[in-house]
Amino acid sequence: MLNNKIDFAVIFAVKNANPNGDPVNMNRPRTTSGEIGEVSDVCLKRKIRNRLQAEGERIFVQVDALCDDGKKSLSDRFNDFIVGKKKEDIPAAVCAQWFDVRAFGQVFALKKRNGVNRVSIGIRGPVTIQSAFSRESITVETLYITKSVNSEPTKDGTKSSDTMGAKHRVGKAVYVTYGSISPQLAEKTGFSDGDAEKIKLALTTLFEGDESAARPSGSMEVLKVIWWRHNCKSGQYSSAKTHKSIDVDKDGNITIKQPLDGLVPEIIEG
Repeated sequence: MLNNKIDFAVIFAVKNANPNGDPVNMNRPRTTSGEIGEVSDVCLKRKIRNRLQAEGERIFVQVDALCDDGKKSLSDRFNDFIVGKKKEDIPAAVCAQWFDVRAFGQVFALKKRNGVNRVSIGIRGPVTIQSAFSRESITVETLYITKSVNSEPTKDGTKSSDTMGAKHRVGKAVYVTYGSISPQLAEKTGFSDGDAEKIKLALTTLFEGDESAARPSGSMEVLKVIWWRHNCKSGQYSSAKTHKSIDVDKDGNITIKQPLDGLVPEIIEG
């Protein structure tokens, strides 16, 4: 059981990497209309899921490359698990089975089976996280590359033509995201104090094992995790006031600008 409301913030640095490409904008790093860098909440939850899975937790929303149960789709994973279970027992069962369901929630859309319509099941999770934004506007750098390998055979046996491409990256920036964990919703999914500690660990190691051509090893780094544990379920202060109690500068340094009486943040180095 989770007996205390939790708020948190994560500060991370990006150096010569693409933290979250935008698929409708040539995979350039996401930015707001004001050129502030953005990493979506969906992207951050994906990284949390991957870290939890690496630590041995059962995850419902898996990526194909990390699939550990042989299921080819979410539908297969869900339908195979609920065989023989009564509908009223399914919410508790799926929350107990998969960490990300009891943390973030999930909508299970049940398709018609044997000519019978089935009602979808929605589970609201206690853990929420916002998109991360850079502390100042960013400059997106573009590196043009040439592929000079012989990809396809040619009729005359000569080397195929070179092809051009581009990689986009953020030279240097500090991003901040905020989140909360609700004890009231945790009661409904079975999310516990122990689960909260696992989320905290996942946040401090968010980019371990996340290396790729767009994010080379060491180019993404968690600087600090700020963890506020309130003394009650409803919280001593609102999440908005708690999050606004700190200020983070462009280098990732933290200043407590509005001290909250009786609520001292735990600051964990990444």
